[in-house]
Amino acid sequence: MTEDADRHAAKMAKKKAARDKIMATKTDEKGLIIVHTGKGKGKSSAAFGMIFRCIAHGMPCAVVQFIKGGMSTGERDLILSKFSEACQFHTMGEGFTWETQDKTRDTEMAQAAWAKAKELIADDTNRMVLLDEVNIALRYGYLDIAEVVAFLKDEKPPMTHVVLTGRNAHEDLIEAADLVTEMELVKHPFRSGIKAQIGVEF
Repeated sequence: MTEDADRHAAKMAKKKAARDKIMATKTDEKGLIIVHTGKGKGKSSAAFGMIFRCIAHGMPCAVVQFIKGGMSTGERDLILSKFSEACQFHTMGEGFTWETQDKTRDTEMAQAAWAKAKELIADDTNRMVLLDEVNIALRYGYLDIAEVVAFLKDEKPPMTHVVLTGRNAHEDLIEAADLVTEMELVKHPFRSGIKAQIGVEF
């Protein structure tokens, strides 16, 4: 056991030295363009995790929801009731596109949400801005992908992080992003007849 422990300690020491050497080269800081996409669950959940992390660090932040309508969610209720001074929250959509069934109205709402998003991103006191489900609005053509990418590249303050969530992220957005995570669907209870549940989905 002692020989195994010594061998393990030596292996971990070597690994730590290599890791420390790599970490020593990572010295830059910048505001990131972060994309959460894919068919798997967890895109918005992970993004809200970063928003709550910002709140915990006293970093002003903001959320714009592009699709989700008036349905109560735990994240929104908690932020509005406890952290509204730290995090601005704007629910601009009226529900999923298959519920509204009105492309003109959906486009108008998405454009209004994008106008609010640009305002919040341009305010460099906001360290992070979450554009929840914006990828859906882009996919359906409610927003111009070229305009969105150009704004993020040219007008986003240098230290502001912007998180964009939703399935089917546009390839131009993925190219412009600094960090892209694709959530892979392996298994989901919905396929077994289990509905969305409080505390898990909302």
